[in-house]
Amino acid sequence: MFKYFTVQTANEILPLVIERYANIKKQKNEVIKAEQELQVTLTDNNTFEKYVVLKQKLNEELSKFYKTIQELEETGVVMKGLDQGLLDFPSKRFDEEVWLCWKEGETKIKFWHEKDSGFNGRKPVSVDAESLI
Repeated sequence: MFKYFTVQTANEILPLVIERYANIKKQKNEVIKAEQELQVTLTDNNTFEKYVVLKQKLNEELSKFYKTIQELEETGVVMKGLDQGLLDFPSKRFDEEVWLCWKEGETKIKFWHEKDSGFNGRKPVSVDAESLI
């Protein structure tokens, strides 16, 4: 679903977004764990059966991982960097499309950046937040 966020609407949905982001991180850890288990079966003297079972488990964990990303992005938020903890909310500043930016650890939306500037171009949401629809 696509929508533009205001600072207010982004902050209203932020607790749900943070929860879903945390679920993605947990699921990523499950994928890593399943990958490690599978690698161990390759180095140990295991049967094909054990390998196939663990490979199927990895496939299931990967599917869950992508499902959790989909659940987050169904809110209208875009995950820009899982490891960096970056999420963006589409918005508009006057007639220009911009991103409201959240970084892991922040408790509210405090920054925005232009479409092509990314995290390094973050600017604080000023008192003039009315310009951000």
